Amino acid sequence: MTEYLYPTTVVGSMPRPQYVKDIIEEQARGGDSFDRFQRMMDSAIPYVVQMQEMAGIDVISDGEWRRKSYIGVIADICSGFEVSIKELLGQRQTWHVAVSDLAVVNPGLLASEARFLKKHTSNKVKVAIPSPYLLGERMWDEQVSQDAYPTRRDFTDALVPILRQELVALRDEGVAIAQFDDPSLCLFVDSQVRSKYENPEDEVRYCVDLLNRVTDGVEGIRTAVHLCRRNKGRGGWVGEGGYGPILPALNELDVDMLMLEFAIPAAGDFAILKQLDERFDIGLGCVDCRSEQVDSPEVIAGRVRQAERYVDPQRITLHPDCGFAPGSAADIPLDEAYLKLRNEAYAAELLRA
Repeated sequence: MTEYLYPTTVVGSMPRPQYVKDIIEEQARGGDSFDRFQRMMDSAIPYVVQMQEMAGIDVISDGEWRRKSYIGVIADICSGFEVSIKELLGQRQTWHVAVSDLAVVNPGLLASEARFLKKHTSNKVKVAIPSPYLLGERMWDEQVSQDAYPTRRDFTDALVPILRQELVALRDEGVAIAQFDDPSLCLFVDSQVRSKYENPEDEVRYCVDLLNRVTDGVEGIRTAVHLCRRNKGRGGWVGEGGYGPILPALNELDVDMLMLEFAIPAAGDFAILKQLDERFDIGLGCVDCRSEQVDSPEVIAGRVRQAERYVDPQRITLHPDCGFAPGSAADIPLDEAYLKLRNEAYAAELLRA
């Protein structure tokens, strides 16, 4: 439960100005020292913090501006990855692959980023963490990872204690919410995705088990899982289908909040919310983050009112469907994101009134 109705937040990533994208790419190519990279980001991040505050957002992030991608942060925490620049979905993106045994070289990196964020805001803060299953899907390669980790599951199992250590450090730093990003789990709503697996239910159960092993016994910090059908920016999304096929698995998650997208038609009917265990708070994706359309406060509030037919308002937090910049090269304009967040906050005011 929240202390007031309709708190607002972001999913995590915010669009990056071109110079921030250049800083990231230069560091990825090895042309910048890590210390210089951090100093430059220390100068840039207060801007995106202030922007969220000005929009009226209650729980904010650092925009994930330090990250080469929303999953690439694991390669800053650990050695054992090879990084390259690839053209993906029409964008230049950094790409990481596990090539040797993981070794933690920057323990508590996420907590140190949160410490900097807290110095620049009096708002509550959140930090996003890639799920172990997602990292396995993106960073294990059958050709180059096998010497270190013969199977994908060997790799994901090795990630659990590393991510757990980061979660504990975030707790000790006083972070309000640790959010695990897991679009790979959400894609099991899609029949075409499920058809690629001999036993899709086993995959879903394994994904949930990995998350529960990370969060098991860690108290003193609120945990959330963000579920989306992948975010291609202007290109839309990947997965199709409502949450029904994964509802039993979601109810097995050992977290405090489920963050679901509902601003796109692919997300299906709000009625599924009634089938989720009442112990979960609901992060309601009620703001379109992909298209050029800037939803009005009234449209956003209307989506929340649909959800209220099935969920107690005290369980609802407002947020966009996904992050605005899941890759470091994402091209959603920063001003557009600001207007969408501002209308999210206005919608919360309408609902509170």
